Amino acid sequence: MKKVLFAVVVFAALLVAACGGGGGGDAAVIEAVPAEYAGATNPFGADAAAAGADIYKVNCETCHGPQGHGDGPAGVALDPAPKNLPEIAAQVGDDFLYWRVNTGKEGTSMVAWKGILTDEQIWQVVAYVRTLK
Repeated sequence: MKKVLFAVVVFAALLVAACGGGGGGDAAVIEAVPAEYAGATNPFGADAAAAGADIYKVNCETCHGPQGHGDGPAGVALDPAPKNLPEIAAQVGDDFLYWRVNTGKEGTSMVAWKGILTDEQIWQVVAYVRTLK
């Protein structure tokens, strides 16, 4: 019983930690994409968004909310608040989105998904984020 409770607590902590932060609806400064990610484009077509939706729902929605507005149930307790993904996606290229999901953002709750999600899954999430309004 203690092992199950411990596993639930660890999972909940990881879930809350995985919810990215950084100013919900506030105007954000868009950082330059590091050279190793700069110019990267999604190698998958728009059809990858369907798979990305499933990945987003499991890993991102709790903080970013169902439409990516930073209003997920765990996200409301984070400081800084999770980003409004449709707003950010309208301002940046695929390289930025891939980089940020891959490496996270220091000083926020946005963790690095590299090593948790595959490169393909990250690109699928990028495709899905592009569909959010």
